[in-house]
Amino acid sequence: MGTSRETAFEPLTGDGPPLSGPVGARAGVVRTAFEGMLQIRRLTNTGHADPERVPAQWELHRPVRAVALALEAAEVAASAVGASGERTATGYRVCEGESPGSVRVEWVGPPGSGAVHDEERALAGCVTVLSRLGWTALSYRGPRRRRFLEVEPPAAGPRAQGVRS
Repeated sequence: MGTSRETAFEPLTGDGPPLSGPVGARAGVVRTAFEGMLQIRRLTNTGHADPERVPAQWELHRPVRAVALALEAAEVAASAVGASGERTATGYRVCEGESPGSVRVEWVGPPGSGAVHDEERALAGCVTVLSRLGWTALSYRGPRRRRFLEVEPPAAGPRAQGVRS
């Protein structure tokens, strides 16, 4: 008999093992989880004109999970890590950001994969996905001029989405 841990859905963060099993089955589970998130937004964000464009309170308590779900539901490729810790796939990596409640999104891949050359375009696509869902996603350059996003919940007032160096 399986444990609940084996059957619980977890969105891909880019730090897990490569996917195994039928891709179509995973896509259905992701779609269901994402629709559930939107339904929670509709039910809890009743004071907003467009409740689906504002993160729900549970997302603010689990921002890494919420951002990873948004990217996976948009069919953005996730990176993966092999058994010995090496990157095995090029794609997004979502982890906790530097400030509380923030999330960092990077575009990473195995050595020689060309991820560094794709990161500007790929991260711009991530900004589009996350902005549509009400997240503030700002692009930065880190060590070795590698780009990354710092993703935060929306500020109380309107806030620009853009690029910082």
